[in-house]
Amino acid sequence: MEKRYAIVVDSTTDLSPELAEKWGLTVIPYIFTLDGNDYYNYLDYRELSFKGFYDTLRGGKLATTTQVTPHRYLEAWEPLLKEGKDILYMCLSSELSKSYEQSIMAAKTAMELYPERKVVTIDTKSASLGQGLLAFYAAKARDEGKSLEENAEFINDLIPRLHHWFVPDDLHHLRRGGRLSGASAFVGSMLSIKPVLTIIDTGKIVAAGKARGWSKAFDHILGRMDEHKFTANQTVIIAHGDSPERAKQLEDAIAAKYGAKDFIILQIGPVIGAHSGPGTVALVFIGNERAKV
Repeated sequence: MEKRYAIVVDSTTDLSPELAEKWGLTVIPYIFTLDGNDYYNYLDYRELSFKGFYDTLRGGKLATTTQVTPHRYLEAWEPLLKEGKDILYMCLSSELSKSYEQSIMAAKTAMELYPERKVVTIDTKSASLGQGLLAFYAAKARDEGKSLEENAEFINDLIPRLHHWFVPDDLHHLRRGGRLSGASAFVGSMLSIKPVLTIIDTGKIVAAGKARGWSKAFDHILGRMDEHKFTANQTVIIAHGDSPERAKQLEDAIAAKYGAKDFIILQIGPVIGAHSGPGTVALVFIGNERAKV
């Protein structure tokens, strides 16, 4: 099917390359640095394997990430603009990266260079599989005939109802990267305490609770699904930082309680994983409005 406009996302969506192709997405790879070496975060892990990344973190090495520059945005967008396509770009939360600010500047330049074209940028106030789920709905809406402007409005209306819940194995990486508000409320991984985190309406990560062990942490998440009016007739995405068994444990718990059947299991890639760390398990779903505090 000919796409009337392009949907562009970041590799921070943590989609598989097969899903990105199926949904007709253009993906901009972020850059991360690990043990002194720079890598592009391609969805197919062509520069560093998924397992290799997390094994290196487990070995005590630290990873850092950088924002996308206006120049790199233009490099990614120009081939599409030259094809005569407008662009809907959906960016990582502005509370987690300055890339959204850079995309605004790049969009202004792009429309000056190609005045007959339109570039719409959206701050998804989301990360990882949250962005991925929004990309799924945007692609579906495009293919059902929504215009660029209608789709942008649709996604902006959906963002406040997109819930992110995740449990890191510990808070070391989030603390170090400054990506978590209220991290001092927890005592690392002492006594098997697992922090339960969420992304609030502004796109900021906050501590939402804690539990003794993984089973209790997943029970906490199921309670939040009740609170936020989860319905089982939707696509549910679960992702993990090299912890497939725990991801399956959460999937089984959701399926048993709600009868949900449509699950997509993904991997948390290096850019997000640099901050969430090995062992993290995450869930996104559509419900009522996100928490505001």
